[in-house]
This record gives sequence, structure tokens and C-alpha cells, in this order.
Amino acid sequence: MLPQKENIILNKADAYTDRILKLYQYLADVKGEYILSKQILRSGTSIGANVSESRNAQGAKDFVNKLNIALKEADETDYWLRKLWHGNYINDVQYDSMHQDNEEIVKILTKIIKTMKQKIGNNGSK
Repeated sequence: MLPQKENIILNKADAYTDRILKLYQYLADVKGEYILSKQILRSGTSIGANVSESRNAQGAKDFVNKLNIALKEADETDYWLRKLWHGNYINDVQYDSMHQDNEEIVKILTKIIKTMKQKIGNNGSK
């Protein structure tokens, strides 16, 4: 069996999903917050789901589309993080940590999307 190449974005998105799940549990169980927590749960877990789905894309354009959706969900997740922080549901340390991980995912996704769009452009439409 050949060793598989490490998939950095998939690993980071998967780990971030785990953090989002724990944040949701904290918000619901400790803070008694049920509205914003469901919003961040939905958008935050969608990042990993779309990255995972991109592995079975039906071509380069579909791959880019899935990652673009993940990027949009990461932007939405950052919005909800800010709202939770401003509403004092999470503290500075919690916000900074989650925001930093989210920004790292955004940077990786942006780089992959840009690279793939260049490849698609150089090879004609695929």
C-alpha cells in the first residue's frame, strides 16, 4: 500500500470542526446560549464538510467550487465568533484562539483556490 500524501487543509478543517463542536457544547451547557451557538455550529462544521466533499469533486471546477463554499463558511464563522466575543459569550483568549485557527484555514483555502484557478486557466476549461 502506498503512503498517502498528507492533506493539510483537510486535517486543519477537521480539527477546527472538533473545536467548533466543543465551543457549541460550552455555549449551550455553560452559557445557556442557543441561537448564536447554532449559527456557529452550522457554519463552522460546514467548512470541514465542504473540504471533505472536495476530495470527490467531479473535476477541477467542482473542486474549486467546494473550496469556495468552505471559504464563505469560514467567513461566516468568523462573523459569529466576533458576535459571540462582543456579546461576552467568549473571552479574549477563546476568541483569539478560534479566530487565529479560522484565519489560517482562510489563508490555506485562498491559496489552493488561487492556484487551482491558475491551473484551470492555463489548461483551458476542465
